Amino acid sequence: MTVPLDYTDKTGNATLELQLQRAPAQQKSKTTKSILLNFGGPGADGIEDFAYFAQRMQAATGGGHHLINVVPRGTGETLPFSCFSNDVLRTASNQALAGNASNVALGYVWERAGFFASDCHAAQNKTGNLVGTAFVARDMMEIVDALGEDGMLRFWGVSYGSILGSTAAAMFPDKIDKMILDGVANPFEYYENRHVFTETELFSDSDNVIKGFVEGCVANPKACPLAKNQTAAQLEESIYQLFQKLKYELIGIPVPGYPGGGLLIDYSFMSAVIFRQLYTPSIWQSTAKCILALMTGQNTSPGLQHCVPGLAQTASKDASGKRDQEAQFGIKCSDVRVHTKSLTPQVLPVLQERHNKSRFFGDHADTVLAKCAQWTLPAKERYMGDFNVRTKKPLLIIGNTHDPVTPLVSARNVSETFKGSVLLQHDSYGHASLMQASLCTAKAIRSYIVNGTMPGKGTKCDVKVPLFSGKDGWDEVMEQLKKSQAY
Repeated sequence: MTVPLDYTDKTGNATLELQLQRAPAQQKSKTTKSILLNFGGPGADGIEDFAYFAQRMQAATGGGHHLINVVPRGTGETLPFSCFSNDVLRTASNQALAGNASNVALGYVWERAGFFASDCHAAQNKTGNLVGTAFVARDMMEIVDALGEDGMLRFWGVSYGSILGSTAAAMFPDKIDKMILDGVANPFEYYENRHVFTETELFSDSDNVIKGFVEGCVANPKACPLAKNQTAAQLEESIYQLFQKLKYELIGIPVPGYPGGGLLIDYSFMSAVIFRQLYTPSIWQSTAKCILALMTGQNTSPGLQHCVPGLAQTASKDASGKRDQEAQFGIKCSDVRVHTKSLTPQVLPVLQERHNKSRFFGDHADTVLAKCAQWTLPAKERYMGDFNVRTKKPLLIIGNTHDPVTPLVSARNVSETFKGSVLLQHDSYGHASLMQASLCTAKAIRSYIVNGTMPGKGTKCDVKVPLFSGKDGWDEVMEQLKKSQAY
């Protein structure tokens, strides 16, 4: 559908074509309405996630609503945000490096981030300020109006989707009918609303997820080859020491066609791979095989396929993945209010606090902060208010107890700002509630969407999915949901 390109231009008539996907309601009626979705990012178009999760979300919401994935500005084919004319330049500019990779890494990260910000400004100076979250929130309200239902927003936002949802709820509190924030990031920190760099909550639970990983491994030695008669504490320390070793002793994997003839696995690479795999407990068996292969140091080990699936295609996938990262920075960095040209004194204390919160992954997002601090394409509209608002209908906020990137403390903080909202604790590992199914959580979502019924204060839903089982529990939960009718 068509929306205004620039909401701040009251006299212009330039438009933008939004890319949408819809899964029709399974039980249609004259009063069937729609739920808009966002699966996170920023920078992700949600297309693959929608294909994978739509059926599960239909089951959880009762099957009586259309589900619509809104491809946000800057992603997919919706005003794509790209900083480079070809993949060679893209790959060269986007060399990932964690801030603790060496004693000079942080300085390298900072300087490369400055170059990246300049490249993006040069390439995107005409439309790069039109992809901010506030404009996406307005796009959603345009969709609500175009649907011609009741003029109210129903929304389920996961990860960054919780930032988008929080923004829409704060901008249009009287237009909120139902809103689920799932895998919640703190919007105060995201926007740096205190006019200083404050985004430190991100990795609050990351090391606890590692603890869950090693405890699950030791408890299931047949499914986890890493166990090897170690205690959980010993295994955790072994993994940490592997991280440190890869700062100085890299593993080279020959890959035909890859730049330089092969792929180098170092500290930064391993940190990024393992961190991302912690999002999805159903693949932790593969994560264990990856770590074991790295511990052996054998560059031809089959286990390395679990670190980098499809090694032969890595070169092409690498560049396309980096385009998504450019969209991430284009959106996130245009939203951030605080900027500086100096690594000190504003930035270093925040980075150190992150590092202190997680010895494994505290430096994982150093490059994000470095790029956003030096960004020169501010969004045409940023949400400048706070989130202490009362929406027309209360929000349902879902926080995982062990989430590597959106910790429970963020969900709790957000629930305390939106008046009348309720926090549901989803007692699971992984990122957001979709990664490990809970019948209790699914029923709470269904009751909220169908009847507006909020779970009781302090509700905690358990997950009956053993770690290292290779399952996410959704088959069982969906079967149980079929036995109960939403309408």
